[in-house]
Amino acid sequence: MNIEQFQTMLAEKGISLSPHQLEQYEQYYQTLVEWNEKMNLTAITEKESVYLKHFFDSISASFYFDFNQPLNICDVGAGAGFPSIPIKIAFPNIHVTIVDSLNKRIHFLEHLADKLKLDNVRFIHDRAETFGRNPKHREQYDVVMARAVARMSVLTELCLPLAKVGGTFIAMKAQSASEELEAANKAITVMGGKLTTVHSFMLPIEESERNLLIVNKMKSTPKQYPRKPGTPNKTPIE
Repeated sequence: MNIEQFQTMLAEKGISLSPHQLEQYEQYYQTLVEWNEKMNLTAITEKESVYLKHFFDSISASFYFDFNQPLNICDVGAGAGFPSIPIKIAFPNIHVTIVDSLNKRIHFLEHLADKLKLDNVRFIHDRAETFGRNPKHREQYDVVMARAVARMSVLTELCLPLAKVGGTFIAMKAQSASEELEAANKAITVMGGKLTTVHSFMLPIEESERNLLIVNKMKSTPKQYPRKPGTPNKTPIE
């Protein structure tokens, strides 16, 4: 996906990017590739692939959910900033908190935010399991997001405790979403959530399957969740 295609395809979805925003995506790409030589941030470094598989793919969440409002968003395990930073560039009014367990990635994100002059962003080095028990963050977010971090049953335990009652958990998945969902039904219920929608679509150009799973937080998550670090992954609620 070249820059013109990126701009045109987003415009077709009602997202009009200013020259400043386009420059921010370009700086994001340059910074990602530069830092990727020092540390492993992404296996995808070819420019057209980054624009398609990282930037456009991240922003695709906004085709099905309205980010055009001052939302407080938490992105769990964002790695190099996906999906929340590409969404933040397109929708500057949102507030973004990224939690990641690797301090090196947090340093990259801090440098990136400084370079792109992003405001209302913060980056926290922590495990999602301990972060979700911290009263400063537990049930504080309008939207909690994760992209390709873990199986849906595990993600649900890591993410739903952070969403406010009445808030939303958005999981971005490639294929096998239906199998993962079946295994995650119990976890979603236990964490106080209810699956409301699954949007399936094809990523343009390469025509690969994408799924956006939207879970509403109906009631508070029981105090014992999330369990201690490593437990959700070893023994998922299924």
